[in-house]
Amino acid sequence: MSPPAQPGVPGGRGSKGPPARKLLCMCSLSLCLTYLCYSLMGGTGPAALRSPAALPGSAAPGAPRSPTAFPVTVAPRSPGSPPGSLGAPAPSAAPPRASNGSREGAADTWLRTQLAPGEVITAQSGAFERDPQESSTTDEELSRAGSPGSRGGSSSTTPDYGEKRLPQALIIGVKKGGTRALLEAIRAHPDVRAVGTEPHFFDRNYEKGLEWYRNVMPKTLEGQITMEKTPSYFVTNEAPRRIHSMAKDTKLIVVVRNPVTRAISDYTQTLSKKPEIPTFEVLAFKNRTLGLIDASWSAIRIGIYALHLENWLQYFPLSQILFVSGERLITDPAGEMAKVQDFLGLKRIVTEKHFYFNKTKGFPCLKKPEDSSAPRCLGKSKGRTHPKIDPDVIHRLRKFYKPFNVMFYQMTGQDFQWEQEESDK
Repeated sequence: MSPPAQPGVPGGRGSKGPPARKLLCMCSLSLCLTYLCYSLMGGTGPAALRSPAALPGSAAPGAPRSPTAFPVTVAPRSPGSPPGSLGAPAPSAAPPRASNGSREGAADTWLRTQLAPGEVITAQSGAFERDPQESSTTDEELSRAGSPGSRGGSSSTTPDYGEKRLPQALIIGVKKGGTRALLEAIRAHPDVRAVGTEPHFFDRNYEKGLEWYRNVMPKTLEGQITMEKTPSYFVTNEAPRRIHSMAKDTKLIVVVRNPVTRAISDYTQTLSKKPEIPTFEVLAFKNRTLGLIDASWSAIRIGIYALHLENWLQYFPLSQILFVSGERLITDPAGEMAKVQDFLGLKRIVTEKHFYFNKTKGFPCLKKPEDSSAPRCLGKSKGRTHPKIDPDVIHRLRKFYKPFNVMFYQMTGQDFQWEQEESDK
């Protein structure tokens, strides 16, 4: 199902914009130039960056194309230069110090990985996913779920009949976008069986093989859909190729959210587990005085949706990808679930009768329409109170994300109106 056309968004169905293939190339070029220019502004020095490689050629929908993107050659790091920047300073460049608001000490190294001399960064090299993605799934849970004879990760609701199948649909992202809420809602549908844990097969456990992956899944009957969700797939460069290799007709669901809010939520989750980490303001900038955003920090990088989507469009057509609004999943859960059920070819069974808005938590809770018991809400890890962030930091992040958001709207044919949300505040 192709995404509906949106007023004023080129590339939507029925628009008079360029063909999808031409639009993808245009977006790729814009992404390359935008990201490259920003990297140059980030104090990397002319010796640290090289010209972008040739952009990807056109290919049939769903067929793999050659690796694209904007290779960035990184010069050897000089002693004392801050690690983790997309282009390390040339040897003669002096790193910014804390006197002008930049990071130092623990803030320099937290959630960043030093690049080796001569390392080349491309959109498919894995360098844009250098930080491990946090997960609620433990290795012990996965071992139990993947062991022979296990009933999968949702044993409390999985019948002892049927058979285990590889998933036909995946919730692939994004972290802190609303994937858990979506998974719990779609599991209320009788024709859907989904594993409760995050298997992380296509990013962390791929070497265990498809049979291990199949054993993680719950048992299903003929006609039922097997699903799983692992939000880190969306930003894992190898995931699209691996999923395409498993089944090229796999349906993909991406829950997206205003990237500024998403970044703060991401930070809040980590802060609850590591209260000693630096402040959001410190981590968000390469240099606070110059206003240079640090896109190498995972909390920032994940929200550059257009960059990650370009990787998926090398293997899957838009008709196989559904983009769910994390904001509307809160304000109109039944409406968003109607789109999800249509996309999966399911009867619309999960409706407004399944939801109850919890004012304390600030989001809908799930209930069975025939039950009189209290609604079942997501756990205490959801709906955390965000720390107060300097308004100037919010403003700078909005400016940083805006061109990438516009590209994302053009690539998907959907306007998520994040800029409109911000102007209303």
